[in-house]
Amino acid sequence: MATIERDVEYDAQRHLMTDIYPATSAQTRGTILLLHGGGWFRGDKAKEAQPAGKLATAGYQVVVPNFRLAPANHYPAPLVDMDTLVSWLRTSGRLTDFVAVVGASSGGNMSVEVGLKYGWPTVSLSGILNIEEWLQEHPHVVGSLDHQAPANADTTAIDQDGQDDEFYKGFIEQYFATNQDYHAGTPYHHVTAQAGPMYLANSMNEFVPNDGVLRLATALVAQQVPVTVRFLPGTRHGEAYLGDVWSDVLAFIQRAESQQG
Repeated sequence: MATIERDVEYDAQRHLMTDIYPATSAQTRGTILLLHGGGWFRGDKAKEAQPAGKLATAGYQVVVPNFRLAPANHYPAPLVDMDTLVSWLRTSGRLTDFVAVVGASSGGNMSVEVGLKYGWPTVSLSGILNIEEWLQEHPHVVGSLDHQAPANADTTAIDQDGQDDEFYKGFIEQYFATNQDYHAGTPYHHVTAQAGPMYLANSMNEFVPNDGVLRLATALVAQQVPVTVRFLPGTRHGEAYLGDVWSDVLAFIQRAESQQG
């Protein structure tokens, strides 16, 4: 069995690390960037061990990076880190011909941003997609980070209580240094025809507003970019419903791989 490379430094200046899970198949089918969630202010690559292992078993090299977090770092710092990661993967000869991006929650937002920029197939589970318009529509909500899970909480079992506008607003306001960044940080405002195909999922009654999925899907369709949308019943968030959509996600990635070939 191939050995997982842990804490590989991809940014020497900022001492940012990534874990790399080699494909367990005889031949590597491609690379998947797996971006952790946590509202841009918490989370760690180590919490992605389970989905990373499953993707590696499916034949993909899986790269799971850490990146700069709020409140010490604001938008677009984590996205700049992803550019650094991509450059490092290329120069180190680790980036395969086929690349896809997967993420949940704030990691879903980042995955979409990476997919828009590089044209790579993207999976977003409960991605934070509606930012500018949601904030405009909820001026009286007072942001709060009181809804904080313990540092060691299982990512498949947190934030399952349904709507929580205070928490949603709280971590968004912490991530953006000024409200002038809200427009630029809302993914559906800068969709182009060069975007990669996308798989977007959301629970219908969770704390992440599901209209962000609809807005992004509409923008993608307008640019003739293929998009798959799935809404699940209940309040589960992000990786909590990964088991339900796993076969869809894998089929989406494999289909994109075959179409590229």
